[in-house]
Amino acid sequence: MNVTIYHNPRCTKSRQTLSRLQEKGIEPEVIRYLDTPPDEKTLKQLLKKLGLKAQQLVRKKDYQSLGLTEPKTESEWIAQMAANPKIIERPIVVVGNQARLGRPPEAIDEILP
Repeated sequence: MNVTIYHNPRCTKSRQTLSRLQEKGIEPEVIRYLDTPPDEKTLKQLLKKLGLKAQQLVRKKDYQSLGLTEPKTESEWIAQMAANPKIIERPIVVVGNQARLGRPPEAIDEILP
């Protein structure tokens, strides 16, 4: 079973979610998304797996602090996330064709075997 976590080690929820996976004996592929931002194609795939619209994956506080102009379309939101990975909500755990936000960390349990 391949498990991937889009992780920010400075984020408490992200650290808790990674620990939860490891406590279950899962060593996920860890993608530090601020160092290796997902491109637009990857973001579209993640959104589909999450069942969310792009705007729902945006961290409002970080978005506002950057003073970004509000996009009008889904594609523009995705482009802004690719260009400014700090605004992407985290952590995201992917298992196969499903994904969940680790907010709260227990939310990932529904996609784990």
